[in-house]
Amino acid sequence: MSLSLTQWLICFVAALGFAFDIYEILVLPLIAGPALAELGGLKPGTPEFNRWTGLLFYVPAMAGGVFGLVGGYLTDLWGRRRVLVWSILLYAGSALAAGFATSLEMLLFFRCTTFVGVCVEFVAAVAWLAELFPQEKQREAVLGYTQAFSSIGGLLVTGAYYIAVTYANSFPAIHGGHQAWRYTLISGLIPAIPLMIIRPFLPESPEWQRKKDAGTLKRPSLGELFAPRYARTTIVTTLMFACSYGAAFGAIQHLPRIVPGLPDVASLARPVQQQIVSGVQSYQEIGGLIGRVILAILAVRIASRRQLLRVFQVPGLFIVPLVFFFPAKDNLELLKWGIFFAGLLTVAQFSFWGNYLPRMYPTYLRGTGESFAANVGGRMLGTSAAMLTTTLANSTPGTTPAMKLANAAAIVGLLVYVVGFTASFWLPEPKDEKLPE
Repeated sequence: MSLSLTQWLICFVAALGFAFDIYEILVLPLIAGPALAELGGLKPGTPEFNRWTGLLFYVPAMAGGVFGLVGGYLTDLWGRRRVLVWSILLYAGSALAAGFATSLEMLLFFRCTTFVGVCVEFVAAVAWLAELFPQEKQREAVLGYTQAFSSIGGLLVTGAYYIAVTYANSFPAIHGGHQAWRYTLISGLIPAIPLMIIRPFLPESPEWQRKKDAGTLKRPSLGELFAPRYARTTIVTTLMFACSYGAAFGAIQHLPRIVPGLPDVASLARPVQQQIVSGVQSYQEIGGLIGRVILAILAVRIASRRQLLRVFQVPGLFIVPLVFFFPAKDNLELLKWGIFFAGLLTVAQFSFWGNYLPRMYPTYLRGTGESFAANVGGRMLGTSAAMLTTTLANSTPGTTPAMKLANAAAIVGLLVYVVGFTASFWLPEPKDEKLPE
């Protein structure tokens, strides 16, 4: 695949954005426990701890969903490049501010603004890349491989957390202490640095710009997403996107609070527990990376989008709940490999939507359509699974809070996979290899 220097720069910025939007999302499971303990004096397993955990997972996702939907509309109205760049700057600055939070409310606010940037960035970057590469196989490969950097972001945040835990006392004090969770949040500022250097060289989407200059670019409309031509696509993709995110937020992302309750881990010192959590998280992120790469390879080889998605849905339907029903309660080594495959099968589906959605909407509606599925479906509906899991954990069977949480995660994981697989029978197939104009 031969690319020009400009195309490489655009792919680099998009990949950077994909990497750090997942970085910003996955930082929360790692820092939630320590942050709640310091800022609120809350103890794991208590109803108040579970309530605030659910709020930190769900409220920012809701804010991101609402404003991300607006961002998708603005992507169609103002252009892909402008919205993409400002979204990255927004979540980088918010991550810095969150690291200096002095209360749970302040942390929650800056997690909300971080999520807004993340939600807008995904839509703008996908539309931008799709329109830059009109040839089908090249477009599918570029979208697939750049989105694989999302899992690189997961590995980076795992590494950043490990470094912060290990060397916290070597960093400058924040509010009189050396808390690893603060340094991990602040590290989200990193993507803004190369972005400011490269930004002047980035062009707008040629397809969007051509229509804009010719005066033929129609105004985007949320209502049109439910016109007969697009209604089935909008409804089914929104539901299925919600299920993809539901598996991540309702099950996988609770793992950092489950691992410290394992028999082999519970008796260890807290810094050692945090290092083990980081290690287990790395298995999930490596699995997710491999899943995204497999998706990128198969996307240009399997014509049917339903068949491509089911490569990951069908085994995930069994593996994800089984991982939380069994090894997540008493077997650290088996859990590492279980979460590797759970991450592979679940995270690959996120890349699927980035490849699929641009083919279903025309230029003037592409960002809006992608944003509705990703933000209303994924960020607002899908992430509510986190609140469902933490609420369910108060009443599920188990002798420890971690075991109760593992059972709740297994139930929610099974539920969303069943719903997602069932909905796939109504998923429309793209009508043409070319993007709709």
